[in-house]
Amino acid sequence: MTALLIRSGLRCLGLTALLVASFGASALAQTPQPDPEALQREAMQKLVEKQARESELKAIEQRLAGNADARAALEKEMAGIRADRAALNKALLETTARTQAGEERLGALETRLSLLQSSETAIRRSLDGRRNLIAEVLAALQRIGRRPPPAVLVRPEDILEAVRASMLLGAVVPDLRQEIEILGTDLAELVRLRQGIATEKGHIGTEMEQIAAERQRLAALIEARREREASAAKDVEQQAALGRELAGQARSMRDFVERIEKEISVANKAADAARQAIEQETRDQRERMTALAFKDPARLAPKIAFAEARGLLSLPVAGSRLRGFGDADGAGGTIRGISLETRPGALVSAPSDGWVVYAGPFRSFGQLLILNAGGGYYILLAGMQRIDVALNQFVLAGEPVAAMGETSEAAATTVGVGTGQPVLYIEFRKDGVSIDPTPWWTKSQGEKVRG
Repeated sequence: MTALLIRSGLRCLGLTALLVASFGASALAQTPQPDPEALQREAMQKLVEKQARESELKAIEQRLAGNADARAALEKEMAGIRADRAALNKALLETTARTQAGEERLGALETRLSLLQSSETAIRRSLDGRRNLIAEVLAALQRIGRRPPPAVLVRPEDILEAVRASMLLGAVVPDLRQEIEILGTDLAELVRLRQGIATEKGHIGTEMEQIAAERQRLAALIEARREREASAAKDVEQQAALGRELAGQARSMRDFVERIEKEISVANKAADAARQAIEQETRDQRERMTALAFKDPARLAPKIAFAEARGLLSLPVAGSRLRGFGDADGAGGTIRGISLETRPGALVSAPSDGWVVYAGPFRSFGQLLILNAGGGYYILLAGMQRIDVALNQFVLAGEPVAAMGETSEAAATTVGVGTGQPVLYIEFRKDGVSIDPTPWWTKSQGEKVRG
């Protein structure tokens, strides 16, 4: 009775070791650890928030670039306005110089006209001073014209009067003729100069009017340019203020994004640390449970590490491949091992050295045999009708451990649908994760399994 209880206890212990080694959940549930999934979700939330802030930062940077372009355009416009104003100022100075030159010419003409008028006055005064003499001469000439001198031969008494008249005319007429010629010349020149001066005054007046109009137009244009420049300067200042505001927003947004990135990094590190802690706890629990399962100090050990046995293992049974690792299982999942169709009653041997940690029926697998190959590797054999080894027994590679039945003992979704012949399911696990067993088979058998 005691032996039966011990055997039952060992079987329960082996089943516990199987669950711990395959899934690592029961031991983890007993030790509270940070939830890596929650930490990962927190990191994802922060990542989403970071992406939203990065979008806002990109929009701000685009507005900032547009602001810089607008400010550059305004500064270019201001530079053009300044250049126009300089050209206008230059034209205004040139107009002023022309006006002053015209005024100087007008002053010179007025001075010359004044001199001519003085000369005219002097000539008139001279003529007035000789008016009496000229009047007498003219009167005498008129009388002579009306009464010609008498013939001397007719009236000898008139000889004296004729001589006197001749002497008077001989003395006055040459000087009078010269004065008259000079006066005529001066008067003609004076008339010509007055006409030229009047014409020049008209031209200068027209030019002065044009210059005044041009100066007024230039002054109005300069004023308009100044107003535009002031408006452009105001716009530039507004754009600069907006640029500073956007730059401040961009800096604060960058700081926020950097802070979010740091928080994401911290959350990811915390999630990784929690995950590593859970994995370490799982390994520790597995090692403790394995130690409990193998307390027998007299047991044997594998000759080589399972990881070094790649390409050295033989298939546990003779048969043909039905399904390979990763094939669809027909129920929406994938096969995590391989299925071999065998002959009825075929002998099943251990593919590797190992300790039996479970032997018995398990769910839809039929008879299930689990071998601990060491180094975190486990070998699962399912679909047999009979198991010939006991829990905690150490078996050698090639040692018979089970026998197949007449038909398939495992569910079709597990081993695959064949021809009704027995099917053996083989699965390798490393640290609770299914792995492809193909690399461990010998070359010829590996090719056979690959089909």
